[in-house]
Amino acid sequence: MGRLAYIGRVLSSYVFSKNSQLTFWHDIPDINPQAFTKELGQYYMTFKQKAAYPGPFDKEEIPLLNYHGKVGIQYNPIAIAQYALGNYNLFGQTDKKIYQERFLKSASWLLNNISVTNCNMYLWPHNFDFEYFRPLKAPWFSGLAQGQGLSVLIRAYGQTGNSRYLQMAEEVFRTLSIPIDKGGVQYKDSDGFIWIEEYLVDPPTHILNGFIWALWGIYDYFLFTRSKAAKDIFDDYVRTILHYLDRYDISFWSLYELTPQRLKSVASPFYHQIHIVQMDIMHRLTGYKEFLEYSEKWTEYSKCLSCRFIAGAYKSLFKIIFY
Repeated sequence: MGRLAYIGRVLSSYVFSKNSQLTFWHDIPDINPQAFTKELGQYYMTFKQKAAYPGPFDKEEIPLLNYHGKVGIQYNPIAIAQYALGNYNLFGQTDKKIYQERFLKSASWLLNNISVTNCNMYLWPHNFDFEYFRPLKAPWFSGLAQGQGLSVLIRAYGQTGNSRYLQMAEEVFRTLSIPIDKGGVQYKDSDGFIWIEEYLVDPPTHILNGFIWALWGIYDYFLFTRSKAAKDIFDDYVRTILHYLDRYDISFWSLYELTPQRLKSVASPFYHQIHIVQMDIMHRLTGYKEFLEYSEKWTEYSKCLSCRFIAGAYKSLFKIIFY
């Protein structure tokens, strides 16, 4: 019954509904050229379409996502953070107060809806069950939520001067450097490389886009605080990505994650495009030419008709067999 319910929910989201969680997630990934100033400013991707999300919203104008099926309409802290960052960018570009108000309402929600765990860690909960490689039972936590929430909190402090934002940013930054078994969202592999895990499952799946987005939160924290600890751990995480980047390349497409199954988890066309944009941004942030090389290589894959067809077939088969 669980598998049937999942298939029904997915069909409702992908095929039969004009309004689902995909309405929010599937924007056009693009770079924000105004973001690269070596100071904390606008966010690195525009999230322009996410800022224009048509809803649903709650009575406080906080975005909600419709997952359909038993999951239904839910708050998702990652979506709320991305909505906030998109509106932050628009406020910086237009000076229109409506965008600042949306940003600050979302930032306030993030500030007031974080949980303190038994390990004395501050993490944003997802209060709904979700199907993944290992089923995620509410409340579940995400390194991606931590990183993008951090990007919001530090900007909200800059906008308001409210010390609660800075204090919470410090707590959230701590979770990004603490191992999962101690309550954080960091995983250390057998070779000593450290990862930020989007989903805290065993074995870890090393989702590429979630790792990189979370990492930008650490970079934002460094830009604002000039903390040596933040810069050091950012550099350590960059070393991990550089070391493993070739494993995400399968000669015709990029992988979404490094799952243990023999059948690879190929990125959807949407996430492949996110990878291309993220590689470009990582090159701009770090100067490492490897990131630009992969951005260009994966761009060429996306132009290849047979590559797109094979990647789509792989992805469909993986989803049918696993989740």
